[in-house]
Order: sequence, then structure tokens, then C-alpha cells
Amino acid sequence: MTWTFQLTLALDPRLDSGDHVSMHICPWHICMTSRPRYENQSCGSVTQFCQATSATLSLKNASFRAEIGCCSQLLPVPSGLLRCAPSFYMPSVHLPSRDDHVSIWYTTNSTYGNVGSFDPGKPTVALLHPLFLDSSWLTRHFDDPRLSSDYNLVAFDQRNQGRSRCRPSALHDCYVDAADLASAIQALMLPPAHFLAFECISVNAVLRLAALWPELVLSLSLCNVPPPTELKWVFNAYDELLQMWCYAPDLDSFEYAGNEVVTFMTGETDNVDLQDDLIAYWEKTTPPGKRYRIVELVNIMMNRTILSKKELARITCPILIIQNEHSTVAPLKYAEALRDEIKDATGAEPRFYVIRGAKACVSIIPGSASLVNRVFTGFLSQLPRSRSDLRPPAIPTLERTRLALQTLSELVGDPSVAHRNPRSLLSFSCVTPEVAKSQLESLKFYAKDIDKTYCPLGRDGRPIRKYSERKQSHHWFHGDSRGISHVDTEVLIAAQQNVRPPSPERPLDGSLTANGLDLVTDAVAQDGRMRRTTVNTSSVEKQVIKGSMSKVVTQSTTLKGTAQGIPLSKSHV
Repeated sequence: MTWTFQLTLALDPRLDSGDHVSMHICPWHICMTSRPRYENQSCGSVTQFCQATSATLSLKNASFRAEIGCCSQLLPVPSGLLRCAPSFYMPSVHLPSRDDHVSIWYTTNSTYGNVGSFDPGKPTVALLHPLFLDSSWLTRHFDDPRLSSDYNLVAFDQRNQGRSRCRPSALHDCYVDAADLASAIQALMLPPAHFLAFECISVNAVLRLAALWPELVLSLSLCNVPPPTELKWVFNAYDELLQMWCYAPDLDSFEYAGNEVVTFMTGETDNVDLQDDLIAYWEKTTPPGKRYRIVELVNIMMNRTILSKKELARITCPILIIQNEHSTVAPLKYAEALRDEIKDATGAEPRFYVIRGAKACVSIIPGSASLVNRVFTGFLSQLPRSRSDLRPPAIPTLERTRLALQTLSELVGDPSVAHRNPRSLLSFSCVTPEVAKSQLESLKFYAKDIDKTYCPLGRDGRPIRKYSERKQSHHWFHGDSRGISHVDTEVLIAAQQNVRPPSPERPLDGSLTANGLDLVTDAVAQDGRMRRTTVNTSSVEKQVIKGSMSKVVTQSTTLKGTAQGIPLSKSHV
């Protein structure tokens, strides 16, 4: 069977000769790589010499014949220049520039996994994944027939999460994430979409997207709106978890750090299956050998800036806010404050819904995710129904990027922003020079000896074990759901029943600040950046104690007559 079709190239003007170009032709994925030797001397970019491509594909043996139009002269394309492969191999959008290169991976609910097979009669919904995860954790929304049967769904991985790839950058912030989304949407020729964003970074990115590219956003649904900046105790906790995660010397230490993050994210300690899945995912995607991705992610969270009233005034689309009732990292009062500050085009406040009893991470908890889908679909049913016809942007991408930079310069009060290079997405960064310098030092610091870090995977590339399969009997400091030690000795139980004073190496959450529930100030953020680049890896507190337990028991027996009810000192630990 032979298919003959005509391909019309609409290439991004940011591309230069030699850059990689990907096109999706349902149900096949066509990759074309430009070659400098096809460039005419009078042409300066791929766009100027690639006018059209025609190809004939044979499905039986995958043979092909192709030609590229170049300055009104057809040149044959050698074997290997055009490759045919199934669409699920690489559903990604490449956004290259001279100082940055990012490949945004996406997934859809369509038949062939790309936007080319969207139903034009259904509206499009874009989902943005929660913190520390990627779009593969949005299955509870993709598998819900209330969404998948009535809407075209597309989810994007953030540039440094999941299967997206980018160069580490000290200029990365939420405005850059918003520019990534806008460029990917325009490159895929997607129609305006309804956005469903989860947690901290996704919510901040989509708010900035709606401020700079309002024509791409039909509505915003924000789940777990974070505080304008991190709470002080959360700031300290992230700082500590970053060191534990990045410098884990063995499997037990990495699992301990992963379990702390699970508790921090979900607020649950007894969901064994969820613990196993999350820790196994992190072992594969962000082990200590890829710690620069976690460092860059934490930098974005801890150094983010507050959206001004001027920026919020640019957002005029309908808004839905879904908030957990008992979230410790995103208290309800900050979502209520955002509701009071923002208005849609009609002057109405955002719709507000509170999930009773929920703590955190609603997208991966089955009951909470189902409630989100119900509320979200009810919200969309009240809005005008749109179509999903794939059309090129009304304004060329390069020109629209210039307009977005001009708008950003007005919002931040910096005229120089309007004159930045529109071909680079890093031009949207609002990171100050001081913060950029600190973030660059942080990336360099954590990149040291990265090839010597511990890998928690086996030789087959899979996790060595489940977190629930660890042998807890070897580690006496693990407690059960009641907080009781696994070693049934009077001294250890008596010590656990008393309040232990905070360790000078690891203060309790919030003890580094006067009030842990306050927002982080610039001074506190700068102090945190300095600590992250001066930490001594050998002094990171070890949460896993190894060796024979006989020494501990022997020392404990000598304390029975004199140390009842007194916490063990460090010399006995």
C-alpha cells in the first residue's frame, strides 16, 4: 500500500540551517533534518530555502522518495534525510535557539498519540502536571470518560521534568515555562484551550501564559493555588530535602529522602502502594546522577516572585480555583486572596471550590482526582463550546513573540526586555542578575562529581526493590504507624516518648525563622541560596545508620538505671 501526500512546511523562524525539524503526519511521524549544503548562498535560514516537501511512502517496506524545493530548484534528498517511524516514538516539540535548546514532550488522548488526530468538533483541554512529577501521573484525568470522551486532551512535560529535555539554565523561571507552553502550542497549531494546572509551578506558569498570550487561553482551572512565595518552613524543608536527595550515598538513604518527599507532597504516610510508585519513579527519572534537574526545579520554586496587580489585571478569561481544605504547603487563605484579586472580562470573581478533607496533590489521589474532574467538567459545561481546528497562528510566531516581550516589559517596568532576542525563550526570564548568579553557582556546585554519584537502579535499569520490601528489622530507627520503635527496649521506648531537642545540624521545620508560617522574604531567599552553594557534602546528616546493632544494645543496657526517660545523646547514636 502506497500513500502519496503533499507536505507544506511552516517552519519556526527561530530555526537556523542545521537545526532539527519534526512534523507529525497522522498516523506517521515524519522527521526531516536540514543540511547546510542545501542552503542557497543568499538564504540565511531553513525557512528561506525550504518551501515544500513531497514524499511517497510505502507501508510494506518503509521505502520512500522525497524532494525538497530550494529556490525554485528541486534537489533530491539522500537516503536517511527523511525517516518514517510510528508516532509514539517521539511526540515532542523542538524549540531551538543559539543560547537555548528545549524539547517539550507531550501526550494526548487521541488515537495515534499526537494532535493531528484530534477531533475538530471537540474542545481542547491542556493539562499541566504537579510538582516533582510529569504528565504520566495524569492518568486519573486521561482515563476519566467525563474528560476523555468529550474533550481533546493534551499534556506537556515541563522542560526539566519527565521526557522533556533542555540545557540547564540559571535564567529559568515561570515566565520561561509560560513561553515554552506558548511556543509549543503555536508550533503544533493548536486552537485556544482550557487549561487545568496542578500545584505550584504549573499554576504560576499558566497565570503568566494568560497574561502574555491571552488568545491561547479559553479558561483557567487552578488546583492548589500556592502562596505568592514559599512559606518559611516549606522553604527550609525544600532546602533540607534537596541535600538529602542529591547526596544520597546508598539505596536506604535515597529511599528515606523519597519517603520524606512523599509525606511532604501527599500528607499521607500509610499509602504503601503510592509510596512504592512514587519512589520507583524518582529512582528512574531523578536519581542523584540527574540532580541538576531537581536543583533547577527547586530554584524556580524557591526564587519565584509575586505576581503584581498589573500582571493579574491582564488575565480576563473565566477562572476556576479548586483548593484542598487542609493543605499545609498551600493554605486555603492564599487561594481566597487570589480569588479576591483577580476578575474575568465581565468583572466576576473566579468560581471557587474546596475539596473537604483533602491535604495535597489532588491529581494522584483517586478520590480527590475524581472530584476535580467532576467540578472541572461542570465548569466547562457552562462555557461556550469551542472547536479544535488545527490552523497556523494568525500572527507569525516570531512577531507574536516580539509583542509578548513588549507586553512583559510594560508589566515588569523594564524597557530593555522589549529589545531582547525573540528567537530565544530565555529572553522572557525575569530573574535578577543577583539571583541568576546564585542559581548558576548552585548548578555548578551540584554538578561537581556528578559522574560519581550513587545510582539506585539495577543493571537492567529498573529499581532494585520496592520501598515496601525493604528489611525494616535491620534499621531500629524506623517506627510504625504509632511511632513506636521496632526494637522493644525500655530505653529506646522511653526516649521516643519524650520530646527530643532539635539537632543543631538539622533544625525543625520553621525553626530557622521567627515564624514558619510567614512568607519568604528576599533576605531569607538570599540566605538560602548561599547555604545551598556552601554545604559540605560530608556534613549532611545521615538518616540511615549501618553496622552491628549489638553495640547499640550493649550501650543501652548500661543506661537502664540512670537514663530512664532521657533522650539518647549523640554519643550513644
